[in-house]
Amino acid sequence: MKPLVFVAQLGWMYIGYALPLVVVISLVYAATRHEELPAIFRHAFGCATWIVALMVVVGLIMAVVSAWL
Repeated sequence: MKPLVFVAQLGWMYIGYALPLVVVISLVYAATRHEELPAIFRHAFGCATWIVALMVVVGLIMAVVSAWL
């Protein structure tokens, strides 16, 4: 099996879509809550961490369920 096909089957190609969306969503959300730039970046980092953690948990649950079926 070719390595590119294997990577595409794992779904890693979607990371290129997810990361910019996570960054933009967390920055916009943080900018609506704070006015100072350091506070915006601090809040955006925390928000992005929560989003990514939730995506990982949901992905793991989906992987377990799909392996079980």
